[in-house]
Formats: sequence, C-alpha cells, structure tokens
Amino acid sequence: MNQILDTQSALIRPVLPADLAAITEIYSHHVRHGTASFETEPPALDEMARRHAALAEQGYPYLVAERDGRVAGYAYASAYRPRAAYGNTVENSIYLHPDAMGLGIASQLLVALIAACEARGFRQMMAVVGDSANGPSIRLHQRHGFRMIGTLESVGYKHGRWLDIVLLQRGLGAGATTPPARHHV
Repeated sequence: MNQILDTQSALIRPVLPADLAAITEIYSHHVRHGTASFETEPPALDEMARRHAALAEQGYPYLVAERDGRVAGYAYASAYRPRAAYGNTVENSIYLHPDAMGLGIASQLLVALIAACEARGFRQMMAVVGDSANGPSIRLHQRHGFRMIGTLESVGYKHGRWLDIVLLQRGLGAGATTPPARHHV
C-alpha cells in the first residue's frame, strides 16, 4: 500500500467509481489483519462495487477521505437491520488505510457521515465495533456523542480468538424526541 506522508486534513467527498479499487485494498487489509470486520475472506473488486451500488441505490451516504490525491479512508452508512421499523436507523462503517491511522481522518469521516445522515432525515446511528479491545474505535465514537449501549460477548471467532461486538448509539437530528418526517426503507 502507498504510504501517506503529510499530516494535513483530508478532503472528505462522495465516493467515485475510480475510488473502489483503493477501497477494496483498504478493506482487504482489515479483513486479513484486523477484527473490525468479521469477514474472513476479502471480497473482490466486483463485489465491493456491487455493495457500493446497492447502498447508493438506497440513498445511503458513502464518503472517502482523500489525501495527497489518494484514498486514505472511507465511511458509509447502511441499514442497521432490514425490517421496516428500523428504517430511520443507520449503521456506520469506517475503514482507514494503515498509514492514515492516528491522524484524525476517522474523526473527519465520522463528522461528515453524521451530517450526511442527518441531512437525509435519519434519526439514529449505530456503531457495531468488532472486538471489545478496539479502544480507538470505541473512543472515536464516544468523542462524537455515541454512548455505549452493550456488548455481545464472544459472538465471532477470527484470528484464533473469540471476539465481542460493542454496540454504541447516537441520536441524529431530533433523534427519538419526535416522529420522523419520513420513513426510510
């Protein structure tokens, strides 16, 4: 993977088709070496393109962080659960190039993703953090208004060990104080 050198802020923008190869490379790294994703085999570019197209068709935001002309990370929202009553709740996903970790890019992506979801009228955002030992991701979400709501213990097995899932939640816009203006499905 190409090294990202400077420490300036990233440009956060909507994903372009040309970004999908870099996104696939970033995600593949996390599938192979990390515990944020419970996938065990990295999906190919055509599968990542299919996933992106499905999210775009459903109106979910999908963003990239660009630094020095390269994709340093990406974030997207997706349906939290498929049933209709969950339609106003999204789940966020954020992945960074290994060289971009610790530079504040995940924070930039999360802020932009929250704003994009609020603009679309979503009311709740869930973070489903793989591995209770993933302190940086848990702290990132807490810094941006998420509260820890529970831990699912030992629900995944990857890299020779059992993994928890930590659930965090944040209201968007008016949150649960009023009925939603529209129902997403």
